[in-house]
Order: sequence, then structure tokens, then C-alpha cells
Amino acid sequence: MALNPIEPAAFDFILQVERLYASLIASAIPSRAREVSASRPGLATDAGSSPDEEQNLGGSLLYAGELDSEGRALLVAGNIAGAASLAATADLTAQRQAIHDGAADFLVTSLDEALRILKNELRKRETVAVCVAAAPDAVEREMLERGVLPDLLRPGAVAQRYGPFLKQGARQIQLHDHENGEMVLTWRVAAAPAQWLPKLDAVALDCLQQKDWAARRWVRRAPRYLGRLGQGVRLLVCDREFAARFAEQARDRVERGEIGVAIEIQLTGSGISDRQTFSPLHDLES
Repeated sequence: MALNPIEPAAFDFILQVERLYASLIASAIPSRAREVSASRPGLATDAGSSPDEEQNLGGSLLYAGELDSEGRALLVAGNIAGAASLAATADLTAQRQAIHDGAADFLVTSLDEALRILKNELRKRETVAVCVAAAPDAVEREMLERGVLPDLLRPGAVAQRYGPFLKQGARQIQLHDHENGEMVLTWRVAAAPAQWLPKLDAVALDCLQQKDWAARRWVRRAPRYLGRLGQGVRLLVCDREFAARFAEQARDRVERGEIGVAIEIQLTGSGISDRQTFSPLHDLES
């Protein structure tokens, strides 16, 4: 059984969202716990630093800037992390794509409209992503004039551009670097992904410990906010030990008939690429 290769652009986008999510979620954690910000399975530091319960960015305003490819990825990551996010673009194609892909919940024509939506959701600590159909520099000038201060700013931005926000207390996202031993695990199914992928997601959650709360949040929420890109594949950054546990339990579910479709699990990183496939007994006999 061989599934069609994952489309490289889709894979790269999902991996970009995951990295931004790991970077964002660090902002939800008290400073003493930031070493375990990504809380990726098997890679958390010693106990005592890990939060006792799942953290999120509820009540925080994320400004993603221009709604280009990175801006879309940042909106999706913000949704998964629980933030209320704001972006801007005058590009009509980018506006349509953001709504079509589900990266943005609302496309509005003014900062006024955006703030009405954002204030309500921030008060409730709910997730929302709003795009203003205007050039980012114009939106940013108006934000400064009106005293709208984001909690978090897009990573890698020129300091001069966001200097006024930073001086008032906004924080720029620091990109999370992959640690030694971190690898990329993907899982897919041969058919009916809407039926069978959630069962494999449940296997992943069974394999994750409570301290891996950020990874657990990713597994639960990423499929929803990745939209069409997340319908056919799942991705998780983890270590080899977690990948081995997941593959063993997934194979067991297939052999017992709990998962009635062929599955493919692939682990890549550190110079290796290990692919495993498991098929139901009736597939092997036919």
C-alpha cells in the first residue's frame, strides 16, 4: 500500500504553522516555564517547570501584520493557541484566500469594524482571526493613533517598523528552534480520512502525557484550524520514543480491526526517513 506523496507546499505550510504555534504558546507560559514552551513529547525539561494545566493565549491580541504566506500561517497558529488575531492586506487575492482557507474568520473594511469584533472576543477570551482590507502600514498608523496595543507582534519584523508598539510593552514573538532529537511524525490513511484520522488522533492523545499539554492542544485543535490542508494528514513534532509508542499502538488498533483502513506513519529528521504502513487483515487477504 502506497499513498500519494504529501504535497510539498501543504507539508511546508503545516510545519510552518507548527513552529509558529510552538513559539506562540511560549507566550502563554510564566517565564520560569518557558524552557518547556513547546512541551513536545519526550522533550520537556524536568518537572516543576511544567504548568499543571493547559495554557493558552485567550485574552491576548496578536498582530500578524501583512496577510502573506507567513501571515496566514501565523493566524492559523494563533487560532490553535487561542489568541484573538488581527492582520491586514490590500491584496484582494490574499483576502479571498484567507477566507477560503479559513485562516481568517472575518474580512472587514476598517479598523473600527475589526475592533468591535476583537473587543468582544478578547473579553470572553475566545479565539478569532480578523483581517482588515487595507495596507498594513495604514492600519498600524491608525492603531498607534487610537492607542491599540497588541500583546504579541509578528516575528522577524524590522524593529523600526514595530518600535512604537515595542516601546509601549508589546512583545515580539521569538521563533522556537527545533531541539536535538526532535523529529517530524506524520500519519495518514488510505481512505475516508474524516472517519479514520480522528481515531489515530485519539491514539496520539493516549500516547501523550499530561505534561505534554501543548502537544495535546495541537493534536486536538490543529485539524480544525488547518482546514483543507489538515484533512488528509496529521503532523506532530516529537522524539523517537513517542513515535515508536504511537506506531505500536496504531498497528495494534489496525490488527484488532478498530481501524478498518490502511494507514501510513512516517518519521523524518536527523538524517533519517522511516515509513511504516499497516493494513487490515482483509486487505492483506484480498
